[in-house]
Amino acid sequence: MTRSAAFVAGTLVMLASAAITPAMAQGAKQTVSLTEISSLTLATGYRSSKVVGSTVYNDAKEDIGKIDDLIVTSKDGVPFAVVSVGGFLGMGKHYVVVPASSLEVVGGRITLHGATKDSLKALPDYTYTY
Repeated sequence: MTRSAAFVAGTLVMLASAAITPAMAQGAKQTVSLTEISSLTLATGYRSSKVVGSTVYNDAKEDIGKIDDLIVTSKDGVPFAVVSVGGFLGMGKHYVVVPASSLEVVGGRITLHGATKDSLKALPDYTYTY
């Protein structure tokens, strides 16, 4: 083995051991529980990239807002939808939060049953904190 090859090999061993050391220094071993999810189950859902920006309708098929974002809580993993209501060309938007479970796809449209623009505007304004 040439001197430069030995240096490279030694450097790789040193880097590999350095990469392992921080993981060991963090205490007890961690375990992760994995569950197999059927692709058929996922096929019935909607990708967040397709949901964000979608129009939200009410039962009367009126446009009452747009989904601005989806937020999943860190503690419970509960998803919420941030809906923008009102405004024109980005001015005067009012953001509200509704549980994602309250949204339903009806006839290819995302529907928020029992809602109107006015009822959404009456909800507290949501302000992004991050």
